Amino acid sequence: MAETAAIDVPSTSGNNTISDEKNNEQVERKQTVLETHGYAIGKTIGNGSYATVKIAESYRHKCQVAIKIISKFQAPSDYLMKFLPREIEVIKGLKHPNLIRFLQAIETTHRVYIIMEFAQNGNLLDTIRRDLYIDEKRSRKWFKQLVDAVDYCHTRGIVHRSNIKLSDFGFARGQVTKTDGTIVLSETFCGSYAYASPEILRGIPYQPQMSDIWSLGVVLYAMVYGRLPFDDKNYGQLLKQVQNHVKFPKDPKVSYACRSLIRRILVPQQSRIKMDTIKSDDWLLSDAPVVDEKSTHDRILDILPTETIAQKPQENNHEILMDRMVLIDKQLHRKK
Repeated sequence: MAETAAIDVPSTSGNNTISDEKNNEQVERKQTVLETHGYAIGKTIGNGSYATVKIAESYRHKCQVAIKIISKFQAPSDYLMKFLPREIEVIKGLKHPNLIRFLQAIETTHRVYIIMEFAQNGNLLDTIRRDLYIDEKRSRKWFKQLVDAVDYCHTRGIVHRSNIKLSDFGFARGQVTKTDGTIVLSETFCGSYAYASPEILRGIPYQPQMSDIWSLGVVLYAMVYGRLPFDDKNYGQLLKQVQNHVKFPKDPKVSYACRSLIRRILVPQQSRIKMDTIKSDDWLLSDAPVVDEKSTHDRILDILPTETIAQKPQENNHEILMDRMVLIDKQLHRKK
């Protein structure tokens, strides 16, 4: 569908006026296309290098919607040819109460418009900025919704990979399992560094579902502590951080059960718990958070080096185990 062009009025006032008229023409064309489909454009709520997100009123759906407007002139060609069609294909087929609902996609000569449900309550980051952190009761409720949404996507062969309702499937990937049931390793490395798993940061083939689970752990940590577990300002330092034990600040107070869940997620891929284990976790299924003192088990995990957790049982011979027990005993008595 071609865009409806506004009528130019000839001018003799110079190049600036001509430039202004062209800019106005672009705005008018954009509004005309959307108005033709029953949308009244509102304010801008987000900007990117080649996309803008605006609120709009939908006459057809009788509600507010969010419209992602992608410029074909500014977007990279691989995004337009590969990722954008995938994004539209993915979101069209997903229907879940915790996923942002797709309404319509419109393609014109110069732009692509993706119309989706508008999240009235803002995003998770807005809530954390306002409240500093999210108490465990709300975190449990929202994290459960997030887990359900990601699990729904995984069961349909979709991984999110970026980084409560999920939206922005720009780097989502379809068909992660072959027909014979084997897992397809991904070699496309995308997503925000702060939420990226160690295997993505190292640039090695990885299981996309397991990387999504890592990102879930980062989100849960951010909710209960109001900060990210890893600093992504320096890539080299970040790579070291994600390969060590995750560290927890003293405040705010978070229950051992919650910390334990985070700790079992933010570990190397071979030791990382799977979605079924997360869904059946005691903390996620319990009714109320219990803030407790640091347990002996907690302190042991602080003492042991990261590789011990990831080691296979056959690699832990008697001598290594005895050394670990002596180290643990000394450290625990020193801390009393």
